[in-house]
Amino acid sequence: MKIIVLVKQVPDKDAILRINREGTWIEESDLSYEANESDAYALEEALRLKEKHGGEVIVCSMGPQRVKTTIKDALARGADRAIHIVGDDLVHLPPLAAARVIADAIRGEAADLILTGLQSDDYGYAQTGVIVAELLGLPHATIVIEVEKRDGLLRVKRELESGWYQWSTVPLPALLTIQSGINQIRYATLKGIMAAKKKEIREVQPDVTAVSGLVHQRLTKVYFPQKSKQTQFLGDGDAKAAAAQLAEKLHAEVRII
Repeated sequence: MKIIVLVKQVPDKDAILRINREGTWIEESDLSYEANESDAYALEEALRLKEKHGGEVIVCSMGPQRVKTTIKDALARGADRAIHIVGDDLVHLPPLAAARVIADAIRGEAADLILTGLQSDDYGYAQTGVIVAELLGLPHATIVIEVEKRDGLLRVKRELESGWYQWSTVPLPALLTIQSGINQIRYATLKGIMAAKKKEIREVQPDVTAVSGLVHQRLTKVYFPQKSKQTQFLGDGDAKAAAAQLAEKLHAEVRII
């Protein structure tokens, strides 16, 4: 199987976030970065499928030169080669534009399977993966927590709401978005780190102007929630009257009863 794993580099989850001067995003100049959590689980699942069925795992990531640290870590964990879609202006593309750039970069690989995380830890749109599937004309399944390959088909277990699960059969080639926790992520070994230095990282220079017409949304303001509280005394010491007033507020104002 030829498996492509889409891995996004995001700010470290333990980093102290500060809003930039323009109030449009976080200040990125002093941040450290890591692989998006659910994408790391997708990579691990790809490596396990390769170990069981043979084939090749290709990592694809998009962004400036700093993204290479995340790519090299994926290669050290066991990926065979990588595709780096290079560009400083690619980090904040909305899902449709980002998906078009990714689809154009990986289309020629003719992969049997594309894996990506359920959503990114920074924007959290959970749209890019399924749009890539649509652009490439592939069947897809989302929120996948178990994968089995049988006779050219994939049998996948999906997490639904309220504790429900769904088993689905997906023909290959296909795209899956992987839920965090599907497996136990391996560490990069010293042998893997040394081997990664010799593995191919193919750079792709996309035409950003070609997707400018696909930018249909814009982030105008980022701010921290304003904390506020207000205390109201009900009933003036009369428990029965207080209970009646509370019930009325829960019904008319809060609307939970």
